[in-house]
Amino acid sequence: MENQFQRTELLLGEETITRLQNTHVAIFGVGGVGGYAAEALARSGVGKFTLVDNDTVSITNLNRQIIALHSTIGMEKTDVMKKRILDINPLASVNVRQCFFMPENAGEFDFSEYDFVIDAVDTVTAKIEIIMRAQENGVPVISSMGAGNKLDPSKFEIADIYKTSVCPLARVMRYELKRRGVKKLTVVYSTETPVTPKGECKEKASHGKAIPGSTAFSPSVAGLMIAAETVRIIANTCTKD
Repeated sequence: MENQFQRTELLLGEETITRLQNTHVAIFGVGGVGGYAAEALARSGVGKFTLVDNDTVSITNLNRQIIALHSTIGMEKTDVMKKRILDINPLASVNVRQCFFMPENAGEFDFSEYDFVIDAVDTVTAKIEIIMRAQENGVPVISSMGAGNKLDPSKFEIADIYKTSVCPLARVMRYELKRRGVKKLTVVYSTETPVTPKGECKEKASHGKAIPGSTAFSPSVAGLMIAAETVRIIANTCTKD
């Protein structure tokens, strides 16, 4: 009998598909990077998701976010992504948390419930808290570094945080994680020098910093690379069992 994952199963094997279907992935940030990661993981057979985001789809998301359509403007990003995942795989389980994850509400999340954590938020304080909570619970975590102000998607790489270069966000994260005794962290980052925006964005950032420029191809590639690395690690886990 045909099934929707049979083409993937040809490459990964039945055991890995079964493992994916029993894997719970928490994705913090369902925007340009996190949305594409969620999409690819749903299409790869991941069976359970927790989506965490407090934002709504805006017109400025249309240039890069897979959930952003004129028909979804104003809707909660987590709700749009949940509907999309269930349309891909009706058997999936999708939990949504409509909030910004910060140290102040971190205690409301039980990281021991997750098999995998994806950090796709853009606030350093939140990123550090996600990483620390995941590692304290022995849960694999992949973190996205800066995807804004980047034009060349071929420059993205998967690496340990302490082997990154060029990326300003990665530099800050290296410093903060080293202070906290974190020995390693898998990240996706770009070796491209950030492009200087040619104008000023009228949109206001909630965190008070300048809005970066973005494209359809850089955040999406970062998200797909995160999904690919997640699946690779799960597949390798199956091989070792």
